[in-house]
Amino acid sequence: MRVLVVGAGGVGDAVARIAARRSFFEVMVIADYDLAKAQATVAAAEAAGGGGRFRAAFVDASDPASVTALALEHQATHVLNAVDPRFVMPIFDGAFAAGADYLDMAMSLSHPHPSEPYAQVGVKLGDEQFAKASEWEAAGRLALVGIGVEPGLSDVFARYAADHLFSEIDELGTRDGANLVVRDDNGEEIFAPSFSIWTTIEECLNPPVIHEAGRGWYTTPPFSEPEVFDFPEGIGPVECVNVEHEEVLLMPRWVDAKRVTFKYGLGDEFIGVLKTLHALGLDRTEPVSVKGVKVSPRDVVAAVLPDPATIGPRMTGKTCAGLWVTGLGKDGQPRRTYLYHVVDNEWAMANYGAQCVVWQTAINPVVALELLATGVWSGAGVRGPESFDAVPFLELLAGAAPAGYDSKWGLEDR
Repeated sequence: MRVLVVGAGGVGDAVARIAARRSFFEVMVIADYDLAKAQATVAAAEAAGGGGRFRAAFVDASDPASVTALALEHQATHVLNAVDPRFVMPIFDGAFAAGADYLDMAMSLSHPHPSEPYAQVGVKLGDEQFAKASEWEAAGRLALVGIGVEPGLSDVFARYAADHLFSEIDELGTRDGANLVVRDDNGEEIFAPSFSIWTTIEECLNPPVIHEAGRGWYTTPPFSEPEVFDFPEGIGPVECVNVEHEEVLLMPRWVDAKRVTFKYGLGDEFIGVLKTLHALGLDRTEPVSVKGVKVSPRDVVAAVLPDPATIGPRMTGKTCAGLWVTGLGKDGQPRRTYLYHVVDNEWAMANYGAQCVVWQTAINPVVALELLATGVWSGAGVRGPESFDAVPFLELLAGAAPAGYDSKWGLEDR
């Protein structure tokens, strides 16, 4: 297996650091528009045991031809997209043209319904990719979409719950929360999102999507249906709200459930900041003219905030990703189960030099690549993680090193 990773930001950097300890691939090319970032990631991966298998390269993720040319130059068998979702389609198309398989952690962008954005779906997340599924299938190529942590691991949990825990599912509810705190040099708590603010604005201010059997997909206003969810391993209760996310667009395609939701523990401060950005028009992606220079307001917001890849040393706490499943167990009795994965920032920094949120996102595509390299997972077309057997993934993720990734997941019946 020869892997081209597009993007050397926080997640791409963590992918390389994790993969450096694994032997399933021959070459991993880390490519970025900023070649110096890619070179720094390669240096870190080699220092972590890369064995001379890492290369740095320049790529323009907005140009399919650039992706294709780089994939062909390095004979990439797989292209892993580790950049913002605005670049999904150029990388997706570029990988296909190069004859490579494709993986991403966020799907093609949505576009709200033109007249009823808070009731009906418009263009859904992933629609542009699924529109080309037959082409990928005919070519015998696989596009494994949404294989980060959320989406990704939560989708694996959905498959596992349907196959091994439940006979009938009322709700598949992804629930994501954390108790992370970032402080400045004076020890004062500061506003510093632990993931790409560009992506966070996109998913939090778009109309959230819900799926119900018999009704299909529909939307609600942002931050709707708040609930307090109690997260494990000391994180505790966090208020979660509806947010647009890929799980709701993926799970119903392969797993039967009466209702599918995604709720994120944002907190009052974060919600307030997002509402202010929206009110001021700073969430816009269309360039505006500032003293004769065209700039995207959202890009400016991202530029003035701390880089998520750099805040690890100033961050404390844990992050939790998981799936809340309700319905009937295999014994026919009512069951309520939370399947989850918790990462402590101190542990992630000490063991990988990556902050916990990007590390938790990055480990899942690396596990998936290993399953594809060994033939445990295989297929063609555009497919989500829940379309594959969950057991090999969960066993490899939690298995003791060096055979496994030594990253435990948990299950609580409540």
